Amino acid sequence: MLKLNQTEAVSEKPKSGPGDIDPPKTSEENQLDAIIVEIGQFGRFQVFNYLLLCLPIICNAFYSISYVFTAGDVPHRCNITLCDGLDSRYEEPFLNFTTPQRHGNWAQCQQYAVRSDLVGEPSCNVSSFDVGQRVPCDAGYKLGSGEKTIATEFGIFCADQWKLSMVGTVNNIGQFVGIPLGGYLADRYGRKFILVASGILSSFAGLARSHAPEYYSFLSLEFLDMVVGSTLFPTAFLLAVELVGPKHRVLAATVISLTYGLPEALMGLVAKYLTDWRVFLRVLYTPALLHLIFICLLPESVRWLLSQSKEMEAQTTLRRVAQVNRKALPEHQLNALILSNRRMLTQSSATGGHYSFRQIFQALGCRTTLCCFVWFTHTLIALGLSLHSAKLSGSKFENFSLTGLMQLPGILMATTLMNWIGRRRALSSCQFTCAVLLLAVAATDEVYPMTSSTLYFLAKMTSTGSFMILYFFTSEIFPTNCRNSMLSFCSSMGRFGSMLSPQTTLLIPYYKYAPHLLFALFGFTCSGLVLFFPETTNKVLPTTLAESCALDKSIPRKKS
Repeated sequence: MLKLNQTEAVSEKPKSGPGDIDPPKTSEENQLDAIIVEIGQFGRFQVFNYLLLCLPIICNAFYSISYVFTAGDVPHRCNITLCDGLDSRYEEPFLNFTTPQRHGNWAQCQQYAVRSDLVGEPSCNVSSFDVGQRVPCDAGYKLGSGEKTIATEFGIFCADQWKLSMVGTVNNIGQFVGIPLGGYLADRYGRKFILVASGILSSFAGLARSHAPEYYSFLSLEFLDMVVGSTLFPTAFLLAVELVGPKHRVLAATVISLTYGLPEALMGLVAKYLTDWRVFLRVLYTPALLHLIFICLLPESVRWLLSQSKEMEAQTTLRRVAQVNRKALPEHQLNALILSNRRMLTQSSATGGHYSFRQIFQALGCRTTLCCFVWFTHTLIALGLSLHSAKLSGSKFENFSLTGLMQLPGILMATTLMNWIGRRRALSSCQFTCAVLLLAVAATDEVYPMTSSTLYFLAKMTSTGSFMILYFFTSEIFPTNCRNSMLSFCSSMGRFGSMLSPQTTLLIPYYKYAPHLLFALFGFTCSGLVLFFPETTNKVLPTTLAESCALDKSIPRKKS
């Protein structure tokens, strides 16, 4: 059976049976949290760590959605052999009688047929074309911009356009495989090792993809890139949060999330000026080679070291934190930590220092199922809003950048709400508001298009805030023993939402605002269900399964 790595200690009290989980820890067992408070909950050492961890977060932000530009559709129309020449443009007067329109734009894959009853040679005039008969393009295409994507280089137009959406699907399938795999390996072999390995391998995969000679090699490397690189953000997120005191976790999560939003905004601007997809990929992936410096500069998670009985390394790291933060760290506290850790490891019900999936689901099955659904909803809506932004009026690059920028106020809003009303209510409020805004977008678009666009970007803002809370919340409702694995598991289940999201465009021919209604439906459902999560505001991170189960006691229960 697959095991999940135990990353923190457990209780003093002996287990009463083979199926039991650990009882809640006592105040004596909160040694590490007490030491973190003593040596600085968010001091210079943690700030330096965060600066380092910006690299994997920025890389993951780029790589998870770069296909929007590398595999983007370029406006095109049929090349009209009777009228087009080498110097003709996308917009020409003769299109009025040679090319039909669709939704106010020139049809991309059809043209009017040349009349068969003409006397003499046909020429470029109205009488040469039969506007009652449409035929597929038979002489290539004229492009509406100078943008170079795999569509223009590999000739992916019209009947083959499914290949472009397939890139996004394969990207998310790679994340589905890579996120739980990376989470398991991070819990097994350490956060630092996985960050270095994932960053370097992802860089190699991306640079190799920029040299892809044809479509299927590009697609294979897209999948490989996400398998090895999709774990960068969740692993960096947990590595950052695990060495921060309880009172500063919200600040820590805010810094991480802001770092994720800015690169998306930047990527839209980069794509606007680097219109060649090969150059674009090389610029994005080369910086990932800097993950090599983590070998010397980035410390391993103290909680993970203690779970692996590597007390000497944990002590060294804590002493270094105290020194950099200019705080005193009494030796007797370190000794007490080691003794407490050894007792808890000895008495753990996790065989060999690991919890099995069976143990986790027996203790937290309902919570895990609910978490997976919430992640599905968030990825469906968040990615859907980013993808559909390209269909808004105006430049797709600027619209994409604006959706990235709207994440910043969304993150700050989420931080305020978490401190004000707690995790559960903040998460529920953001999802509910996003759903309401999506309905408002559909209601106002025809009459007030500018108002509708504003509401759309506000929906993106609240969706981002909700996602930030979810990432943070998930890292608190599972024990450290399997936190990285369970965060990665829930996130990977959420990938089904991002796989489905690109396909929502298929609903538009039936009803223009069908995607908005679908997103709103899931948003309303999610906003109600998240209230069944336990509240974790200002509580220490749970170490064992018993401590995670005990979080539910904070929820008022009705008497039967």
